[in-house]
Amino acid sequence: MDSKQKNMFSQKDKVQIQQRGSRLEVVEGQIENFRKGFPFLKIDDAATTGNGIIQLDEKGIAESGERFEQGMAAGIEPLKFVPASGAASRMFKALFEALEDCKKTDNPDETLIKNASARQFLVNKEKFAFFSDLEKVAGKNDEKKNCRSWIEYLLNEKGLNYGSLPKGLLKFHKYAEGERTPFEEHLVEGAHYAKDNQNVVRLHFTVSPEHLQAFQEILERVKETYEKELNVTFDVSFSQQKPSTDTIAVDLNNEPFREPDGSLLFRPGGHGALIENLNDLDADIIFIKNIDNVVPDHLKEPTIVYKKALAGVLLKFQEIIFRYQKRLNERDAVALESAFLAEAANFLENTLNVKPPENQYYTEKEELYYYLKEKYNRPLRVCGMVKNEGEAGGGPFFSQNPDGTTSLQIVESSQIDPESVQQQNILQNATHFNPVDLVCGVKNYKGEKYNLTEFTDPATGFISKKSKDGKELKAQELPGLWNGAMSNWNTLFVEVPVETFNPVKTVNDLLREQHL
Repeated sequence: MDSKQKNMFSQKDKVQIQQRGSRLEVVEGQIENFRKGFPFLKIDDAATTGNGIIQLDEKGIAESGERFEQGMAAGIEPLKFVPASGAASRMFKALFEALEDCKKTDNPDETLIKNASARQFLVNKEKFAFFSDLEKVAGKNDEKKNCRSWIEYLLNEKGLNYGSLPKGLLKFHKYAEGERTPFEEHLVEGAHYAKDNQNVVRLHFTVSPEHLQAFQEILERVKETYEKELNVTFDVSFSQQKPSTDTIAVDLNNEPFREPDGSLLFRPGGHGALIENLNDLDADIIFIKNIDNVVPDHLKEPTIVYKKALAGVLLKFQEIIFRYQKRLNERDAVALESAFLAEAANFLENTLNVKPPENQYYTEKEELYYYLKEKYNRPLRVCGMVKNEGEAGGGPFFSQNPDGTTSLQIVESSQIDPESVQQQNILQNATHFNPVDLVCGVKNYKGEKYNLTEFTDPATGFISKKSKDGKELKAQELPGLWNGAMSNWNTLFVEVPVETFNPVKTVNDLLREQHL
């Protein structure tokens, strides 16, 4: 680190950094990341069915589900983790743009009808679960309403203010007894696979501070009804992204971006910051799923079946891993025997797909022992993978790690060198993508929880250009929660059907048959 960087922060800056719960060396490291940039990941191959992706047949699905049920009956404690703090503004991007276009014309209704997204919304508005609420705030006199006002009442503060709310608080689905938000759908879904042997369903949602009360109010209103209907008890907790995980912003010269009062500007570090929230939780099995990937009750069955199957796969392989962990950690008489080391190395390489550095063979028993001990003492995740049908999302690849090993990773296309024909060819060979469908084992064979922050790859962050108050800046995102933040976990990929993936990226996605 050069002397210029060491002197870029005043005493006042250092106090601000400390008050945020961060450390000066962390912020200095972020500045260095801006200056050097993040390296591209090097991928060796796409993970495909039978080559890194496990495909379960009907018998395998049933056996895995049964294994999970037996584990729950024996006292394994599950928890469902749902990142739910993101604003829904992207859902309505096209509608916001259509409203902006209206300002440039004398005939806003005609402009809206020419916009495909706005037209689709307006023609089908009565089909949305939130329409009755929209109609109430907009007034029931259709003759006085134009196309523009319907969209304004949906998005703006004078109406439902959906453009500023998180997805979890929007009404997605209609039922005979009323409408449900994604938050409620996750409660109901969780009751079918995340309940312990006392019928307690534990769920944790990460929310933004300004919306916490609204989530709590919904929970208070529906909790008793769902508990009676589903014969469970809900234990729901919330957390916020920690200010200490925010990253510093810089100007285009990589100098700290400053507010008008001279203070440093920090920005949220993206969903990778939630590894801290996940690390604060204590459970034997943690399911992770995005807030918008929900369906009405009559379509939940495939999701429930495969969630249990993924958890059963985790328990099956965790049992084997624990056996190796115990022997390696306690270094019993067998731990240094050639036969055991060969068996453990074979399982690591051919089942967990962790391969040693090229041309490096651990011929020394002691060296192999320590290598295996390190690789087995890691959290385990089982990730659902959907056949790629054009949806955006990270893909499953065999990727090279900083220590020279190769392992299974979820890689975003932006992490792959766009100038490398060879790397882009591998990217094009991908057959599956990650729908954010994870089951995590975060404890070792003794039941001790890992410190998840020790298993990240800091070199997998992301830099983007933004603006504030008309000034351009560069922002930095931490390694993604299921990407670099879990880079040093042991990983298994399992194929899951597309029926389990029903995201709502735009408001008009709610017009798909899966959501009606």
